[in-house]
Amino acid sequence: MSKATFDLATGLGGKLEKADVLSAVEKYERYHVCYGGEVEERKANYSDMVNKYYDLVTSFYEFGWGESFHFAPRWKGESLRESIKRHEHFLALQLGLKPGQKVLDVGCGIGGPLREIARFSSTYVTGLNNSEYQIARGKELNRIAGVDTTCNFEKADFMKMPFSDNTFDAIYAIEATCHAPDALGCYKEIYRVLKPGQYFAAYEWCMTDAFDPNNQQHQSIKAGIELGDGLPDIRLTSQCLEALKLAGFEVIWEKDLAVGSPIPWYTPLDTSHFSLSSFRLTAIGRFLTRNMVKTLEYIGIAPKGSQRVQSFLEKAAEALVEGGRKEIFTPMYFFLARKPHSESQ
Repeated sequence: MSKATFDLATGLGGKLEKADVLSAVEKYERYHVCYGGEVEERKANYSDMVNKYYDLVTSFYEFGWGESFHFAPRWKGESLRESIKRHEHFLALQLGLKPGQKVLDVGCGIGGPLREIARFSSTYVTGLNNSEYQIARGKELNRIAGVDTTCNFEKADFMKMPFSDNTFDAIYAIEATCHAPDALGCYKEIYRVLKPGQYFAAYEWCMTDAFDPNNQQHQSIKAGIELGDGLPDIRLTSQCLEALKLAGFEVIWEKDLAVGSPIPWYTPLDTSHFSLSSFRLTAIGRFLTRNMVKTLEYIGIAPKGSQRVQSFLEKAAEALVEGGRKEIFTPMYFFLARKPHSESQ
């Protein structure tokens, strides 16, 4: 068994006890529309839902995607990994990061982006995350990368951050604040802990203006993404923009970076696409992973319920591809916003 396979098998379920994984899968599924769940229930229980989600899926993400769990616009001739790093560097450049600054990564996953941005900009980056398992994994990866003196983690809910007002020189979020039950509440907390005159930049998961709430196919795609990605309710780009302004931010510029990308962001998930550099995401790679997980679950190395997780992740991938093709969904609605020097500014 390779190290990657062993890490996948032993990491399935995160901090959950092996015997509890199947019931956690069932409870997570019941939050979603496909299983009779309601938006308001997901919003009310977002912390439990998102924590269960990341306990269940983190090992799959790392196995198939690497340490940075996000998409990126992509140039021809550029690998997936290269595009992901460039996407992270773009954020650092937009924020105007300078050596020695204190930066906050809101919803940092296992810390792939924060390690990259800290090294790229010579800054100190704190990753905020409410998943105990992801933080433990992130600390281990920080140690391996040799960045444990410049990168750290804080376990907390980004709706109630444990930081004093005006703490950070810059804040960013990469495909993370979409998990918030209330964009305005989340952006207000970010505004509070950001120093006056400084910047907040993010990539948001959003439904675009092309999304028609009365179209059943559109709604089905949206529900599939929400189930497969631990989301309470995917917002429109216009709702994110309005919430930013209501929170007090001055919006410098905003754009859906999916528009005009030479290679569509969803290409790695498209089963008609083949790539050796991201082989595990291809149709053949997924088939092999599916059968490997089935075998590992059968012989008792992976916990019961692992195949169910693999299944809803594959359905999410299909929904993401359809959402991208129809241009009703984007994982990279970008904005750069500034906290004024004074409340009246």
